[in-house]
Amino acid sequence: MRKDKGLNGDIDRLPMLTWIMFLKFLDDMEHIRQEEAKLAGKRFRPGIESPYRWGDWAAKEEGITGPELIALINQDEAVRPDSTRGPGLFAYLRSLQSANGDRRDVIARVFQGTVNRMVNGYLLRDVINKVNEIHFTSQDEIHTLGRMYESMLREMRDAAGDSGEFYTPRAVVKFIVSVVNPRLGETVLDPAAGTSGFLVESFEHLQKQAKRAEDSARLQRGTLNGIEAKPLPYLLCEMNLLLHGMEYPDIDPGNALRFALREIGDRDRVDVIMTNPPFGGEEERGILSNFPEDKQTAETALLFLQLIMRKLRRPVGGSKGGRCGMVVPNGVLFGDGVAARIKEELLKEFNLHTVVRLPNGVFSPYTSIPTNLLFFDRSGPTKEVWYYEQPLPENRKNYTKTAPIQFEYGEVSRRPHRGMQKYAKVRRPQSSPQGIRLIRAQGLPPVFLPSRQQVFEE
Repeated sequence: MRKDKGLNGDIDRLPMLTWIMFLKFLDDMEHIRQEEAKLAGKRFRPGIESPYRWGDWAAKEEGITGPELIALINQDEAVRPDSTRGPGLFAYLRSLQSANGDRRDVIARVFQGTVNRMVNGYLLRDVINKVNEIHFTSQDEIHTLGRMYESMLREMRDAAGDSGEFYTPRAVVKFIVSVVNPRLGETVLDPAAGTSGFLVESFEHLQKQAKRAEDSARLQRGTLNGIEAKPLPYLLCEMNLLLHGMEYPDIDPGNALRFALREIGDRDRVDVIMTNPPFGGEEERGILSNFPEDKQTAETALLFLQLIMRKLRRPVGGSKGGRCGMVVPNGVLFGDGVAARIKEELLKEFNLHTVVRLPNGVFSPYTSIPTNLLFFDRSGPTKEVWYYEQPLPENRKNYTKTAPIQFEYGEVSRRPHRGMQKYAKVRRPQSSPQGIRLIRAQGLPPVFLPSRQQVFEE
């Protein structure tokens, strides 16, 4: 792939490899289901029909190649493997539709934003032949490939510059999922799914709780949901989930902020939200109109925070309310104006029980903005907030992309009070409903708070 003039670095090569692996994976899974249907005496309809199945155009080592292969993939109309003319491969895949929400819908969504950037059909044939050697029917191979794929995602982040915005360090993801602790039977959402780090970690976390076939079936459908509007991370998200065992990823390819907050009702709410929303970006004016006039802002992190507050399930009939763990920049905690009004709503309507300050360099080199983790739920208004600092390891000044934060070595632990410095407890005084002021915890100085010792400005 490095020889192809249409590809420019890992940021192009990984998406190319991903869509090819995606089609091979689907073909292997469909062969399994075809055999299962045959044994059960049931009719089987493949998600991809001939002559577009993997075996029709890709499986033969000496199969279609060169300019004919590029034409088959790219053109709206082309000569197909059965020598007839019809829609090209991508044109066909984008046109797939389903009446019952099966894999045809997933395939169509994936390929809506997918582009073949390779220009040399002979080199593309070599890549296809290599992928054809992978056996997705082998659990050992899938496990190995899943780990390899995560490594490739990290490499792409390192090569992507600003495009690495959708990658969250694995240690941070694992810590948030471990603390929030989603339970089987709950619905989990990441409204800024990126490459599916939170959803993959949640899936593996919930798999340990699935003891029966019904539990596994529940986990596969209706438990994990994501939203990702950008075509590249959307494709990577779908593939990452498939490689980790999620058979029917439920990823919405639209903008998570496209719905008016007032239109989000109880049926749209979920039990758990874990996410690292984008921050520092801007949304179009039409999106801002979905939010209350006094809470419209260009800061996407604040828009996502409002969406999350609206999407968390309310406690009804004795059931627990929803809960959230998320990454936010410092401006969410210390900003005034719109930020202060959103914080006021958060404190009045939600229990913001924990804030964890992340050390320098966690998202290096893509942003130097100080970041924090928020943990809150719908159990009632905020009465007190515990602040924790995640200290750097001894003799380290910051984290870097070559020496990132780790989970396994004790740098991040499951419970905030283990492996972290608890340095301030904050109480919300009744005389100040719009904010909460720092009350020094005995012997625990507020190491990162503003000099005025005020956490949320009134």
